[in-house]
Amino acid sequence: MRKLLIGLIVIFILVWVSASGQKSPATSPPTTPTGSDKTIIADKLQIPWSLVFLPNGSILFTERPGRVRQITVSGKLDSNPVETVYDVKAIGEGGLLGIEIHPSFEKNGFLYLYYTYAGDENRTLNKVVRYVFDGTRLSAPKIIVAGIPGNSNHNGGRLKFGPDGYLYITTGDSQNPSLAQDKSSLAGKILRVTDEGKPAPGNPFNNEIYSYGHRNPQGLAWDESGRLWETEHGSSTGDEINLIEKGNNYGWPTITKTQAKEGMLTPVLNSENETWAPSGLAFVKPFLYFAGLRSNTLFRLGTTTMKFDRLLKGEYGRLRDVVLGPDGNLYLTTSNLDGRSLTHLDGDKIIRLTLP
Repeated sequence: MRKLLIGLIVIFILVWVSASGQKSPATSPPTTPTGSDKTIIADKLQIPWSLVFLPNGSILFTERPGRVRQITVSGKLDSNPVETVYDVKAIGEGGLLGIEIHPSFEKNGFLYLYYTYAGDENRTLNKVVRYVFDGTRLSAPKIIVAGIPGNSNHNGGRLKFGPDGYLYITTGDSQNPSLAQDKSSLAGKILRVTDEGKPAPGNPFNNEIYSYGHRNPQGLAWDESGRLWETEHGSSTGDEINLIEKGNNYGWPTITKTQAKEGMLTPVLNSENETWAPSGLAFVKPFLYFAGLRSNTLFRLGTTTMKFDRLLKGEYGRLRDVVLGPDGNLYLTTSNLDGRSLTHLDGDKIIRLTLP
């Protein structure tokens, strides 16, 4: 009996040592690109959600409670907001979210905001509003897309003009999963519209919808070949990286993770049983960089190898947006004051990451 017990202990130790030596993406150590430099360029912010660079090199960014703020060309954060959007309904994950400028901004000054608002009978909805920015203030608001279903969570919110000159808008399923499969609803979709908010020519369903079957997409980026990549929150786990093509159905809620069904696409990559909570997305050849909220990580994904590195793990807490600046650096926003963090509660930040 004693020999049997000793033998079992030895086997257990050998198995434990072998298992502890195995490596997987979930346990790979966090890294920072060799030669990189990190600088906090704005601090003590309140839930900055999205940022955009103006042609003169200054930055405009949104704070979820309803403020548009500016970092000047000299790198100074203006203490006063450029604009306070008073009809923003800051509820749960909702509020003032995406920001984008027109491709011809220098000529027309058009700036776009995506935000949550209260509709009839206080229904939670989302809309896209176009403004004119003169360098000092916003004026001439014009609603271009309204009535996007909303809720306390799953509001989507990313705005990006594509290489084709059309505006792409991500919308969440508004916590009503069946709407993602409903091609008459704007929820759980990627929309493609003109700069006036009309359905873009060539859209597959003769409305604003470009793709459907999405749960809560929050990142969009095009690579050097013009392919559209997207990040999407899964249900607790199974977060997704998708390649988006016109008219395709990305499966939510019918399929998740590696599940397959005819007429639906599985993601290029998914987090399996891990939670990334991916949000902002930027392409820097040959990598995709995407911000992770729950994972407190900036991910760097090779678009040909599909292998990724984990950067800045835990250094700044929850990461919401990542944008490639005109200077070739990455700019990230944190989201630690959104009620989901237990650390880094001294105010949110915007960080510049200089790549080697």
